[in-house]
Amino acid sequence: MAAQRRAPTLDVKFNGGFEMINKVILVGNLTADPEVRATPKGVYVANMRLATNTYVGKDEAGNSKEQTEFHHLVVFGRPAEIAGEYLRKGRLLYVEGRIQTNSWDDAATGTKKYRTEVVVDSYQMLGPKPQEAAA
Repeated sequence: MAAQRRAPTLDVKFNGGFEMINKVILVGNLTADPEVRATPKGVYVANMRLATNTYVGKDEAGNSKEQTEFHHLVVFGRPAEIAGEYLRKGRLLYVEGRIQTNSWDDAATGTKKYRTEVVVDSYQMLGPKPQEAAA
């Protein structure tokens, strides 16, 4: 008799309450080549944008409709360096990470700006390498 699979539960106790979870999983295509830089301490940082599509039904003609979301990704360390070497626009990518919101004061307007991004814990290249533009 095979063991029954149990659905995971979220009732882990933490300081008398429930443990918080901040986890993101995305599969999508890069919309541009990664922008990689090194911090003054020599840590690589890669900024990327990922597009994901979600099926939202059919139009009047019966054609499938999709909604596209664009996600800002940030990768640190050796994975960022690898992203700069191997990832290119159009690459299908599996990403796991967490959501983080940054804020800053816009120097031109003085208003507070916000950007929500995914801090990437791991990623995996999927599918074939996208065709590179002819030189």
